[in-house]
Amino acid sequence: MPAERGRQEPSPAARRAPRAGRAGPRAGRAPAAGESERRAAIVEIAAGLFAERGYRATTVREIADAAGMLSGSLYHHFDSKESIVDELLSSFLDELHAKYAAIAAARTRPTETIAELIRAAFATIACHRAAVTVFQNERGYLATLPRFEYLRSSEDVGQRLWLSALREGIATGELRADLDPKVTHRFLRDAIWVSVHWYRPGGRLGPEDLAEHFIRMTLDGLRARPAGEPATPAAAS
Repeated sequence: MPAERGRQEPSPAARRAPRAGRAGPRAGRAPAAGESERRAAIVEIAAGLFAERGYRATTVREIADAAGMLSGSLYHHFDSKESIVDELLSSFLDELHAKYAAIAAARTRPTETIAELIRAAFATIACHRAAVTVFQNERGYLATLPRFEYLRSSEDVGQRLWLSALREGIATGELRADLDPKVTHRFLRDAIWVSVHWYRPGGRLGPEDLAEHFIRMTLDGLRARPAGEPATPAAAS
């Protein structure tokens, strides 16, 4: 079990198959600094439109208009709308996988691993809110396209880490013996990621506050503890 948690997984970028037909700066040369900034700005603008209107309902023309350029100029940076959403999703997933790798490498107690997974998820929602929204809304459709096969495999990485921590926690007595690891993971995963639809930056609770609140609910439950009974170590950390 510990060996499974420490195993390194390829990033989403490494899983993607080479793509033909690239246009603009991606065709055989690295983009200059100014081009990289412009590409990043286009991806950010497109992310907002994809999150608000949906990927399939958003046109290249609308992205170009929002970016203040002609559609032909946008094609200098990206060869298709598909390339834009690919860069959006793979960038956020690469960052998330780096966090997963660090959590796995730390090889902490199961409840601490679970707490760190929760913190990583809420931090990702705060930093990549539009990308997470697009991932949640569009992954079913995009995963049917060969270019986006990495979306399904990327979910498997987090699932393995969650299940390993849950099973180890049950085996060591840190977690209840009557838990079903797969069902527990699905409840926790969905409860965390669906919060992207109601979380707003600058609200009363920041991502760190939400993460710690979720950790307390997860590891201590909703029942009030008898006076003097301490919280679990991970929830109090």
